[in-house]
Amino acid sequence: MAPSLDDESSLFNFVVRDGNGVKGIVDSGISKVPRPYIQPAAEQINKKNASKCEIPPIDLSKLDGPEHDEVANQIVRAAETLGFFQVVNHGVPIQLLDTLKQTAHNFFGLPAERKAVYRKEVSPSPLVKYGTSFVPEKEKALEWKDYISMAYTNENEALQQWPMECRDVALQYLKTSHEMVKKLLDALMANLGVELDDSNIDAFIGKKMVNMNFYPTCPNPELTVGVGRHSDMGTLTILLQDGIGGLYVKVPEDIDMEKKGEWVEIPPIPGALVINIGDMLQIWSNGRYKSAEHRVRTTSTKSRVSIPIFTSPQATQKVAPLPQVVEKDGMAHYREFLFSDYMNSFFGNAHDGKKSLDFAKVNFS
Repeated sequence: MAPSLDDESSLFNFVVRDGNGVKGIVDSGISKVPRPYIQPAAEQINKKNASKCEIPPIDLSKLDGPEHDEVANQIVRAAETLGFFQVVNHGVPIQLLDTLKQTAHNFFGLPAERKAVYRKEVSPSPLVKYGTSFVPEKEKALEWKDYISMAYTNENEALQQWPMECRDVALQYLKTSHEMVKKLLDALMANLGVELDDSNIDAFIGKKMVNMNFYPTCPNPELTVGVGRHSDMGTLTILLQDGIGGLYVKVPEDIDMEKKGEWVEIPPIPGALVINIGDMLQIWSNGRYKSAEHRVRTTSTKSRVSIPIFTSPQATQKVAPLPQVVEKDGMAHYREFLFSDYMNSFFGNAHDGKKSLDFAKVNFS
């Protein structure tokens, strides 16, 4: 049964409690966006005003040859400026990427009751959560997105607890991308004077999670957002986007680049993966690397999927700017904290640009 679009509590129950998600609203035959999803004018995305990011993708296969230093420098430069870049020849099979996109469509095409079993309040596994928007109870306007989130502890638990409809392909994506993540982190850490090896890599990427995001078609995409302005809280995010597009990144004000302060679209490149720097890398680098502020637009033409892998420290890990960087800089711009405390702050608030970093900033005033 379709929800009453005018009654916020009935709409909320239909979408969130009953597991229908935004897809359920769209499937009910709406012709306009329900009021709770209409963003304030300042948050709406004007597609006509945004330009595309023209930076070519980085060829990761060259890291293994004579051009290693040049490619490592490209990775570092991207981390120091936009905080976003695309990679090709990354070692994740293209056929797997195609299967992932189809699997995401298939999962969100399941009946609502099959997805609703994984809602946070009732999920049979603490590793799996199906939801909609980001923090619906804290948001002034809801995001036009449904998702399934799968935390990775070990392969056995993933095989037993992740949804069977997407378990195998999500696990393969996680495993085949691990070498690429190590290479990227290796280049970024080497530039900060840290050598990565098996003994310390978990301190940076010991926690991993695969999400599948679904952005249903929207009758008034100019009024909504798929995801609001935010930076990712972890170390590195690896993102597979489909061919539809709609991912926008804000060019930081404090770097030497064109279009400072503007939003640029990260155009889909067939076979490429999008990499973005998270808050933890900004903190470890004492602000040299920029966690990227980004958001997602909705579309009226076709439902969009994206599949991110989030890597971060374990919850019990202490995080602070690296001592060798602080020594060079003369002072630490961030304080030490437990990653679990950062997570609680991050998930306790609605998306609001890069305000998540305020939790760790040292106040010099």
